[in-house]
Amino acid sequence: MGNPKRKLDAFSPSIDERHPQFVTSIARAFSILRCFEFGAQHLGNQELARQTGLPKATVSRLTFTLSSLGYLTYSAALEKYSLGTAVLSLGHAFNKGNDVVAIARPLMRELAEYTQSAVMLAAADGMRMVLLEVCQGDPTFQMKLEPGARVPHGSTALGRADLAARPQEVFDRNLAEFEAECEPGLWPKIRSGIVRARQDYENYGFCFSLGDWNPDVFAIGVPMVSADRSRVLAFNCSGRVSLMTREKLVQDFGPKLVALRDKVYEMTEGRF
Repeated sequence: MGNPKRKLDAFSPSIDERHPQFVTSIARAFSILRCFEFGAQHLGNQELARQTGLPKATVSRLTFTLSSLGYLTYSAALEKYSLGTAVLSLGHAFNKGNDVVAIARPLMRELAEYTQSAVMLAAADGMRMVLLEVCQGDPTFQMKLEPGARVPHGSTALGRADLAARPQEVFDRNLAEFEAECEPGLWPKIRSGIVRARQDYENYGFCFSLGDWNPDVFAIGVPMVSADRSRVLAFNCSGRVSLMTREKLVQDFGPKLVALRDKVYEMTEGRF
């Protein structure tokens, strides 16, 4: 969403911490691991406590446990932690267990080359979208995004596509959560973009982000909902403004992105 009012909380606001099956200690451990997603290679207990809002004593116990299990590595020289190799093994297992990425990749590359843009596949992760695959089609304008990176939900075509596919009650709940996380002065514009994107999806079959996240980039996004409606993925096509005019997006690139989504859905039979 950009410019949150507070640091990374222990839990996402969409999580029901009061549920009788919710294990708080596990959620806190994962909040520690999430701190490293912002690009920091090494973090100490004090920094982790500040970012998560957890007591330093709690953070100390969690980092010790995570390092014992291989999810963090401790540097005695720096007195700080970095991500451990066990995290990488989880990512590898995720990729191996998700055929949709392998199925979508060649189709995404073809569209990226045709549009001279970046074509991405992503899934929602709390208040952001995490990239599952990125195919670059413009050698002179490479977006510095790789699989595993996270992008805002409300200002990107990926996030807006995800929101556009959600049932009304989920959409309304997400809006309320985003508002709580956003600077008040920025919220009216962000909310307007999200609501307009939902309308555009109904009208065109895809939604737009025309310089809303990056002023040099125009993008379109389309959601893909699993057959059992338990999961939503999103595809986008994004490139420099000089090539991605609104007319071209509406008349050419948008329909081709929808066709890509439909082909991937057909090939996976909606199971992903």
